[in-house]
Order: sequence, then C-alpha cells, then structure tokens
Amino acid sequence: MSGCRIFVKRANVMVFFAVRDRFLKKSMKQIFFLWAVIVMSAGFYLNAEGQSSDVLTNHATLESCIHYALSHQPALQQSYLDQQITEHSVKSKLADWFPQVGLSYNLNHYIELPTSSVSNSNGSKQPVKTGLINNSTINLGVNQTIFNDDVLLAARSAKDVRREAGQNVVGTKINTIVDVTKAYYDVLISQRQLDILQQDIVRLRKSEHDAYIQYKAGIVDQTDYERASIALNNSLAALKTTREQVKGKYAFLKQLMGYPSDNVLALSYDTTQMGNDVRLDTTQVVNYKNRIEYQALQTQKRLQIDNLDYYKLSFLPTLSVFYNYNLAYLNNDFNKLYNTSYPNSLIGLQVTLPLFEGTKRIQNIKVAKLELERSDWDITAIKFQINTQFVQAMSAYKSNLNYWRILKKNVQTAQNVYNVISLQYKQGVKTYLDVITAESDLRTAEFNYLDALFNVLSSKVDVEKAMGKIPLNQ
Repeated sequence: MSGCRIFVKRANVMVFFAVRDRFLKKSMKQIFFLWAVIVMSAGFYLNAEGQSSDVLTNHATLESCIHYALSHQPALQQSYLDQQITEHSVKSKLADWFPQVGLSYNLNHYIELPTSSVSNSNGSKQPVKTGLINNSTINLGVNQTIFNDDVLLAARSAKDVRREAGQNVVGTKINTIVDVTKAYYDVLISQRQLDILQQDIVRLRKSEHDAYIQYKAGIVDQTDYERASIALNNSLAALKTTREQVKGKYAFLKQLMGYPSDNVLALSYDTTQMGNDVRLDTTQVVNYKNRIEYQALQTQKRLQIDNLDYYKLSFLPTLSVFYNYNLAYLNNDFNKLYNTSYPNSLIGLQVTLPLFEGTKRIQNIKVAKLELERSDWDITAIKFQINTQFVQAMSAYKSNLNYWRILKKNVQTAQNVYNVISLQYKQGVKTYLDVITAESDLRTAEFNYLDALFNVLSSKVDVEKAMGKIPLNQ
C-alpha cells in the first residue's frame, strides 16, 4: 500500500509540473504577444506624431499655420531658449546665498628648506633651517554669505529679470502671429488672383475661337481674331508671372512658419469668409498697458531702480562667516608622509569694507540716476509712439474698408457690363473691342477688389497689434 501511495504522489507531482509548464508557456506567449503589440503601437504613434508635427494636412487654416509657427519658428524657439538661459542664470546668481563648500589639496617638496632666525642660549640670533622636506595639506572650507550687495541685487531683481525674459517671448510671439497672418492673407489673395486669371483665359480662349469662326465665316474682319489672340497671350503671360509670385509668397510664408521648404503647404481659403473677417470695432480706444513694449519698459525701469539701490549699497561692508578644517602632513621621508596627520580648524567672521575707491561709487550712483531718468523718457516716448501707431492703423483700416466696399460693388457692376456687352457682340450690336475692354475692366475690378481685401485685412491686424489685442492662445 505504501508503494502505491508513493507512486500516486509521484504521478500527481508529475502531472502538476506538466500542467504548470504548459500554463507558463502559454502565458509567456501571451505576454510576448502583448508586448509586441504595445511596442508596435508605440512606434506607430511616435512616427505618426513626428509626421504630424512636421507636416500640415491639406487645406491648412490660418489658425493651424499660426499654431505651427508658434512651435517651429526659429526666432520664437530662440526666445524660449533665451528664457531658459535667463532662468538658469538667475538661479546661478541666487546660489550664492547657499553655503559655499570647497576642498583643496596641495603637496610640496622642498628642494632647499627655508631659513629662519632663532635665539641661541646667549641671546644672539642665528639662522636655522626649519621645516620638513615633504608636506601636504587637505583643506575643507565652508563660507556663508550674510550680506553682499551683488547677491542682494540678484535676489531683488530676480522676479523682474524673469518677467523681462517672458516679455521678450511674448513680443516675439506677437510679431510671429502678425507676420504669419499677413503672409497667409497675401498668399490667399495671390492664389485667388491666379484663379481669376485662369478663368479669364478660359473666357479668352472661347472668345478667340468664336472670333476665328466668325472671321472664317466672313462675319467679322481679321482684327477681331487678332485682338482676341493678343488678349489671350497677355493673360497667359500674366498667369505665368502670378504663378512665380505665388511660389515666392509660399516660400516666405514657410520661412515665417519654420515650415520645411520641401514639404507641400496647401492653404484653405474662402474669399467670402475673408470678407467677413474684415469687421472691427472702430469705437475702441488705445490702452498703453496692453502693449508688451510698454510693459517691457516698466520692467526695465524697475531693474534700473534695483541697479541704483545696488550702487548705494556699495558703501556698506560685505559680511560672511567661514569655517576651515585642515589636515597637515609633514615628513622628511616621502613614503611615510601620510602616516601621521596634524589637524587644525577654525571658525571666523569676515567683514570687508572698501574705504576709498576714488569717486567710483559716487559716479556709479549718478550714472544709475541718469539711466533711471532716461527710462522715464523712454516710457513717455513709447506712449507717443503707441498712440501714433494706433491712429495711423485705424485711419488706414477705415479708408481701406471704405475702398474695399466700393470695389466690391465695382466687381458686380463690371461682371454685369461684361455679360451684356458679350451678348450684344454675339448679336452684332457691339464690336469685339468693346468685349475686350469689358473683359479687361472685369479683371481689373477683381484684382483691385482682392488687393483692397488684403489691405483691409492687413490694416485690421495692425490695429489689433497697436491696441495690444493680438490673441496669443492659438
């Protein structure tokens, strides 16, 4: 019976291990498969994210272009780095408030021992070689600043220095948004002009064909057909020129955005929506405090005040406490130099007061006062400048808006005139010269309308910049 029990137990153990091994193999396969899926998904996500960060999708809007520029524009990225550099520089200056700990080591071997004078038994002086040939010292020093005008200036001005760096970033952001917005509208207007030329060419090709048919039929003379050819060739030349201009404007927009020059950038545009974007409240008044330039000058003035206080504090002494611990090793036998140490330590208070430096400190105070006075005039000057920018931008916006509205009506009128004259020409009432003139007037009206649309949109951006109301969260 005992043998059977042992056999059964062994069989159970073997079954247990077999089931365990099978379970572990199956689990390991599942775990491996799960990790493979995770790694592949992460790679796909990172790859897709990298592509989406470098390439905009088709029909990019103004908002997406601005958002891309705020993440890739080189000048703006440099301002971010400058802000980080300023932050670390401030922390470096403030680190002087912490205890300064240093460790020094020196090893000396005298080729010839120094000589000193000692008294002998009869009271006379006699030169004697002193010291040991080999000596070494390890020094541990701790210094804690209690008062120092340099460190105090760093502590008082740290907040304004950080604010100034942040304001530089904001100023660069505003300029980036304004520049990208204007370049975006410029590309769209030029693209729309390109579309108008293409539509014009379609009309002129049809007119040339009709004139040729009528000429062959003897209805009109050869000059109508030749005029149609001249008008068509002029439009084809204008189309080529405009296409090249559009390429240049696309390149400039990419530069402002920090967009790769080799990647395609397709913009989404709607002249109707652009027409709706021209609206602006003209009853607003300028507020200097909204302008980042005014805020930056206020920050600089506070830094000038801190600088003046710094020079005034230069008449006060610097104060610090220190602690030194030294281990000295002396022996004529170099191999036994570090067998015995002779430690010593001390703690002390150090006060440094420059008594006379000519008139350097007095002159520094006078310079700081004059610089502070100059900063007040800078603030006064920026107020005049902001007011002038606002008045000029608002005047340009109002005049451009009025001109745009007039030209908008002209386009519709020119279209109606062209349709009527074209119909009358087919009926033999008007000459082909009238058709060419009407078509030229229509194209000119459409071009002038688009130029006016760009001018009013651009002047609107200038008004928003002058008022300090460029939205930064885009």
